[in-house]
Amino acid sequence: MNSPTECNIPTSVKEVEKLGWDYIDVILVTGDAFVDHPSFGTACIARYLQKAGYRVAVVPQPNWRDDLRDFRKLGAPRLYFGVNAGAMDSMVNHYTAARRLRHNDAYTPEGRFGARPDRAVTVYTRILKQLWPEVPVVIGGVEASLRRLTHYDYWDDCLMPSILVDSGADYLCYGMGERTMLELTRAFEKRQKRSDIEKIAQIAFLRSGRPKDPDALVLSSFEECKKNPVCFAKNFHLIETQANMLHPQTIIEPVGDGYVQVNPPLPPASEQEMDSFWDLPFTKRPHPRYKGKRIPAYDMIKDSIITHRGCFGGCNFCTIAAHQGKFIQSRSEDSIVREVNALTRMEEFKGNISDLGAPTANMYGMRGKDPSKCAVCRRKSCLYPSPCPNMDRSHKRVLGLYKAVDAVKGVRHSYIGSGIRYDLFLDENGFVDESGREYLRELILRHTSGRLKVAPEHTQDNVLSYMAKPSFKLFRRLRKEFDRINAENGTHIELVPYFISSHPGCKLEDMRALAAEPCLKGIWMEQVQDFMPTPMTTSSVMFYTGLDPKNLKRVFVERNPQRKREQKALFFTKK
Repeated sequence: MNSPTECNIPTSVKEVEKLGWDYIDVILVTGDAFVDHPSFGTACIARYLQKAGYRVAVVPQPNWRDDLRDFRKLGAPRLYFGVNAGAMDSMVNHYTAARRLRHNDAYTPEGRFGARPDRAVTVYTRILKQLWPEVPVVIGGVEASLRRLTHYDYWDDCLMPSILVDSGADYLCYGMGERTMLELTRAFEKRQKRSDIEKIAQIAFLRSGRPKDPDALVLSSFEECKKNPVCFAKNFHLIETQANMLHPQTIIEPVGDGYVQVNPPLPPASEQEMDSFWDLPFTKRPHPRYKGKRIPAYDMIKDSIITHRGCFGGCNFCTIAAHQGKFIQSRSEDSIVREVNALTRMEEFKGNISDLGAPTANMYGMRGKDPSKCAVCRRKSCLYPSPCPNMDRSHKRVLGLYKAVDAVKGVRHSYIGSGIRYDLFLDENGFVDESGREYLRELILRHTSGRLKVAPEHTQDNVLSYMAKPSFKLFRRLRKEFDRINAENGTHIELVPYFISSHPGCKLEDMRALAAEPCLKGIWMEQVQDFMPTPMTTSSVMFYTGLDPKNLKRVFVERNPQRKREQKALFFTKK
């Protein structure tokens, strides 16, 4: 690690001069404050490119309202600009599900609101293209990744074309981008022809004319989707199917007098590649420019460790698989333990790891028993509507990881703050195997800080089917086992379930049934949220079209703001 007061990724002219640089290869412009930690995508890309020998600078949260001096201060890079909105979609960052403006921003010093624009990727890219029209701009991160094709925009309540159309960016890197960004960077350095760059995996781009790939999957055009919601629903079903395949096709979506092309992603990262993404000299602190200022998002993750990427749960309202992929990409135990050892040497570490996890903590190391079956599988989820018999759901490896981490000198507790999937170790009859039984016991007694948070999302199976979540019968079984473990060990750990109101398919009577559910007696109902349609999810397609994209059957959608509030209010109804 670097010194806590130093970071050799500059953000200002003075820092560039201090490094003795006379040029910069890549300038990354981001909507977040710059935190040199592997939980922040800007730092991941910057450090990975730096490891390959490139000079990378970062312009965090530039002012887009003045004379654009923040965009000008470092000049033009030798190769390209990279742009992202930050760790969140800027619209999700700014607005609640009721479309009300939020009053703080966790990714800004002191939580100050207003440090980034709405639709930050588009705003930043247009400014850069205005200032340096000849310099390529590559967009990425969650906002760009999930808007790579026609998508429903909840805030303007309309369909929008690929973000490539409105932003004017040259290329879009979707998903987790270390390997793709390095390949793009090398292509720019070699001054490769556009036709060669367009062969790079896991990128998208906008071109005029007609597509040339005869084997590509051609979707209905953006204009057809705007005219006919059925076309949009059909498009999304094809996109989602391809996104969850190991060997998907190139996707072509016509728009205007041209088309957007999305190249297939790279294969899932190997364990060795995953280790290489983390074994980098992160300071694991905010950049020194923020000295004395608190960044709330950093406080939440500073003592956390990411173990893997991806999720094969396939929830309809979730964007994780669309961005990180369905196939689990795990780090080695050695890499994780090395990071833990480094964490214990940080002066401010108090001995408690706040989260040893990922999107779904207990998917660490999980994969199909027969890889050849996974290679041809077209299932969106390995768990819904029932667990895939080819999925190895043993928790032995993740239990071994927990023991290795807890054995590190200086670690008092390693908590699991990420979500878990209890249908990985439970079915209606009990535990799937002995490792699942041991996992729940270890989780409750050793890795839960007072409250175990889980996400049944609803109690009614008709609503759960639209969410692609398992039956509530499974939560009832979980509570039975949870209460038994608490009683046997004299502990008082609380079980905290997450629920969603107003999801497509959910009516007021479904929420009344949730409020009256006997299994929730004695549970404090505080983890609640109103459904917010976000780009590139099945649920948002249902919300916009009123159709289930799998079968085009009608779905009830509550759009009335007052009735949406009534649904959410029932969370807090006391019997």
